[in-house]
This record gives sequence, structure tokens and C-alpha cells, in this order.
Amino acid sequence: MGRAAVIVAAVAAAAACAAAGVVVGRRVRSRRKWGRVLRILKEFEEGCDTPVGRLKQVVDAVAVEMHAGLASEGGSKLRMLLTFVDNLPSGKEKGTYYALDLGGTYFRVMRVQLGGQRSSILAHDVERYPIPEHLLTSSSEDLFDFIASVFKQFVERDENGSERSLGKRRDLGFTFSFPVKQTSVSSGILMKWTKGFVIEDMVGKEVGEYLQEALMKKGLNVRVAALVNDTVGTLALGHYHDADTVAAVIFGTGTNACYLERTDAIIKCQGLLTTSGGMVVNMEWGNFWSSHLPRTTYDVELDADSPNPNDQGFEKMISGMYLGEIVRRVIVRMSLESDIFGAVFSKLSTPFILRTPIMAALHEDNSPDLAEVARVLKDILEVPDAPMKVRKLLVNVCDVVTRRAARLAAAGIVGILKKIGRDGSGGITSGRSSRADTKMRRSVVAVEGGLYTNYSMFRNYLNESVVEILGEEVAQHVTLKVMDDGSGIGAALVAASNPSRDADGVQIP
Repeated sequence: MGRAAVIVAAVAAAAACAAAGVVVGRRVRSRRKWGRVLRILKEFEEGCDTPVGRLKQVVDAVAVEMHAGLASEGGSKLRMLLTFVDNLPSGKEKGTYYALDLGGTYFRVMRVQLGGQRSSILAHDVERYPIPEHLLTSSSEDLFDFIASVFKQFVERDENGSERSLGKRRDLGFTFSFPVKQTSVSSGILMKWTKGFVIEDMVGKEVGEYLQEALMKKGLNVRVAALVNDTVGTLALGHYHDADTVAAVIFGTGTNACYLERTDAIIKCQGLLTTSGGMVVNMEWGNFWSSHLPRTTYDVELDADSPNPNDQGFEKMISGMYLGEIVRRVIVRMSLESDIFGAVFSKLSTPFILRTPIMAALHEDNSPDLAEVARVLKDILEVPDAPMKVRKLLVNVCDVVTRRAARLAAAGIVGILKKIGRDGSGGITSGRSSRADTKMRRSVVAVEGGLYTNYSMFRNYLNESVVEILGEEVAQHVTLKVMDDGSGIGAALVAASNPSRDADGVQIP
């Protein structure tokens, strides 16, 4: 080999070595970046860990906070609001009842025909109407005039519009899913508007009266017999189908719970008397908080960036409004450590772009190549051509968030059962315990909301966790039962089970 050939060969070898070095260097850097991503996942998993011991601590904290909220106003972050619903449907209700359900920018009108036997709903007609946008910021008179007009049209179509039918007495249940301080089973003071409504002249005013007056102006002989929120409606529907129903929980965009409490346990209203000896209590459990909740830096940052920091802490860890956003924040952090999800200035940087229904589709993708995960990454988050390990990583993050949420939700449910002595331990009652309380009785918890009904992984984790916390022997006495449209039908049932009376069956000293 000549000198020139040797030089060429040496240069080529050096170039090859350099190229190989570049490739090796890239691989090393890539492995290091991937290692950092996996460390973030591991730290997040550890931060969200919910061993059964921790869940039982949450159970105890829920029960204690419930007791404190019943003992005094402001004694707990759980508001434990009296609903004045002391009679739940027994199944003997008979006749036709109506319901209005206002919980957002749509409202529903329905007619429910009851047959006089348990679970005998003979007919159930529903119509859904959008609320014109200008009414969200108009006056209370305009809003309720519109609602009353639509209700009158519904009744006219339903009963052929005869003068005799329009003059007939009707009882109506009104589901009003805004913060209200209840003053009777059929009345309550609006505390504040949410969900885009800004009607200042109604804040601090009595809700039922506004609707009652608007209906009277339309010539309708209608009694607003019940003013309820969606949890109370769900409990009413659950109790109508099954007399052992003791609580109701909503798992949807938001979350809340209510349950049936003994009146002598409501210490902040000593001397409270009801015809049934009990009352439904609206927990407003979204605001529950305890040091035992597994809070991560992502939860802290989400809370700080929210419109209501230091509020609704439990809701921000378990409700559909926030789960997808927690996932997004975790993968943004991963993107800052590597380029596996692309640039963070893509759609990935948009808050709440990863809605929980989309997250559920990712989590429940059973295809061999995780095609749905790839589609969401490409079409929604603008992360094209994500390799399989990245798709699996995203599913893992969804699993961590969902599992934590479901297990904490289960602890909340068991906390209610513990408070009323339905968890096998005797519970926390009105300051005393009784051996009789430890005898296990069948307990049904009515559940409503798309997070539970449509997200199978959330539902499965929650159901499994209830059994894990209670133990199989006790858990066999507890049933979680899905209620369809408790917020609507339930309001009509509360109206049916609370016949006209001067004091609503409740006396407050």
C-alpha cells in the first residue's frame, strides 16, 4: 500500500470512528434523558402511593371532619349543610310529578309518573333546553321568566294544553346545582353563582321564591315542593329503588356526597326535630383536606394556578375536572428533561387541553400498538411519531393519576360509612358509641357521574379499594349502585315524598 493510500485509509478510519463516536454519544445522551424521565415517573408514583394503611388514615380523617362539621358551623372544612330533606321516597308515592334541573348553560324539564310501589316509575319524559347566553348575565326575573315559559310549553304539550289541565295542581322538584344555604326543603339562599352565571341581583336571595313567582305569573298552579342539589336527588332515587340506601356520591366534572344522618348527631342544631328522626346532610366534600392525602408538587402547582387556591383540595385530586390536567403537568415536566414529547411550546403547554374523557381513552387503549394513544398524541397534543415506549409511558402516568383518585374516592365513601357505623367498627356518632352499632347491616351507596360510569379503570380501582379497606367480610354488606339521572328524577321524588305542610316537617329551636 502506498503512502497516499495509507493516509486515505487513516482519514477514513478516523472519520468512521468520529461518526461512531457521535452515534454512541447520542445514544448515551438519549439513555440519560430517558433515565431522567423514568426517575420523574418513579418519584410521581411514590408521591401518589396509597397503601391501605394510608387510606385507612384518610377514612378516619373523613369521619372526624364530618363529626366536627356537625358539631359547629365552621368547625370543619366539610360544611355539612342541612338539606331539610327528612323524608326520602318509600315507594308508596303515586301520581305525576315534575322536575326542573338547572346546573349549567342547559336546563332540563321532566315529568315522572309514579305507580305507588317501590321502583315503579311508569313514565319518564325529559326535554333539554339551552339557556340563551344573554340570560347568564341578565336579571333573575329574565332568567326565571324564560324557565317558566319553557316549563309551561312542556306542560301544554304533555297534557294537550286544556284549560282544566293547566289549572290543575302540580308538585315540582327543582334541582339547582349552585352553592345554596338551605332554609327548608323547598327554599334556600343563593350564596354565589358559578359555571358562567353572573346575575348579581339574585345573590343572597331565596331561590325557590323566584321560581314560584315566575310560575304563578304564567298562570300555572305549581308548588315548588323541593329545592335540592344533584347529590340529594341521587340519594332520593337510590332510596326509592332500595330502602337500604344511606348515601350518595357524585363523580363527574366535580364531586360531592350526601348521606342520611340522625338528627341527634347534628349537634350544631341541638333540639332539631324531624318527623323521621333523620335528615339528609350535604357534605360538600370537595373541600375535604387532610395531611394524609398524598399531595405532589403537581397538585400544589395546579392549586396555585386555579381560580380558587387553597379550596376544593379533595376535588382537585379525584374529580374529572382535574385528572387530565395533572397528567398534562407531569408530561410537561418530562418534556423539560428530554425531547420525548416534543417542544413544550406545542399544544402540550395549553392548560386543560387533556380533558379527562381523552385521558380515559388513552388509559383504556387495548390495541397492540396503542393506536389511540398515538392518535391523541398526534392530533391533540401535536406530538407526532411517538415511539412505543413513549406511548406506554403516557399510559403509565394516566394509571398513576387514576388509581390515586379512585382509591382516595373509595376512602371517602368508607369514611361516610364509618361515621354512621356501617363499616364494621361502630363508627363515630354523636359523641358516643354503642355495641349495637357494630352489627353489620346492608348499606347501599348510590353513585352517579360520568367519571364512574364511563371510565372503567376508575370504577374498577374504586370498587376494589372499598373491598381492600373494609375487608371482604365487611365489604359483602356494602353495595355501590349506579343511579341514572338522579339529579332529575330524584328531585321529582323528593317533591313526591314531601307533601304540602307548613313547617316542612322540620322544627329548629
